[in-house]
Amino acid sequence: MGKKEAKLEDALDILGVKVAKGSSATLSFNVAKLHTQNRIDVPIIIARSRKPGPTVLITAGIHGDEINGVEIVRQIIAKGINKPKIGTIICIPVINVFGFIHMDREFPDGRDLNRVFPGIQGGSLASRVAFQLVTEILPHADLVMDFHTGGAGRFNASQVRIVQDDPKLEELANVFGAPFILYSNNLSKSFRNTCQKLGIPILLFEGGKSFNIDNSITNTGVNGAKRVLNHLGMLGAKFKVSAPKNPCIKIKESKWVRAKFSGMFKSSVLINSYVEKGDVLGNITDPYGSFNHFVKAPNAGYVFNINESPIIYQGDAIFHLSLDVNNDQIRITENL
Repeated sequence: MGKKEAKLEDALDILGVKVAKGSSATLSFNVAKLHTQNRIDVPIIIARSRKPGPTVLITAGIHGDEINGVEIVRQIIAKGINKPKIGTIICIPVINVFGFIHMDREFPDGRDLNRVFPGIQGGSLASRVAFQLVTEILPHADLVMDFHTGGAGRFNASQVRIVQDDPKLEELANVFGAPFILYSNNLSKSFRNTCQKLGIPILLFEGGKSFNIDNSITNTGVNGAKRVLNHLGMLGAKFKVSAPKNPCIKIKESKWVRAKFSGMFKSSVLINSYVEKGDVLGNITDPYGSFNHFVKAPNAGYVFNINESPIIYQGDAIFHLSLDVNNDQIRITENL
């Protein structure tokens, strides 16, 4: 076999393009146009080493308003972290480019992309994008790192979400080193659920809130990705890898604290805080100075989600507390 034939045999055949070892490419897939007939392409950035190794898919922007996840992947590309020492790294910074353009969580058809996987070739617009991602991109991946942020004004502490009793994911989540590991079941028709069904391990990172870029969250996401790539032998030699500042806090059970009243809301605790049962978490007031309700912790635990909306309604989720953690009341700081 000649050098040219061997090169083609080793090429990554993706979206009809062959990307050889040791080369990089920016591809795009297009499933529809805007109503103005302008093309909307989803860029896919591929970098390959000459040396064989795993293929890691790094994604963000499944929800168009989750900007912090997009920023994490942008930095991974801009800093050259995506150029592997071995194997291949595929980055898709904005999957839901339609939503990203309009600063909207959903697709123009009103559907949540993360609830239509694995998609249908002739289905809705969101379903078609999911189908193409699953059939054209996902089969190449040995590992997925998918970056999200909190929605509806709720700020998530940096956390990696995985299913329980999966030793491979457990290992990788600990390597990532986010402050929290949250064990949660896969949602039906989600990207994470589809990856699991296909036997592809996926780390889902959550941090920050929609329409916001938080430097601490971004640093945690970028450094976590570096640790995982370093663990796989893929990180370039010029990059330094720091150990997490604190051990990962593992959460198997949690509880939402919901507002008992409507009104103006202000939190008095910081994200990542450990609180005791009965501690004041925040207060709800009215605009007229006649009402002031203190929200108290129903149990001891870590606060890993805070609703930052200044106006809330009765029943709104305002705090997310761990239930089953016993870590001697360790006060953690954001892992960088």
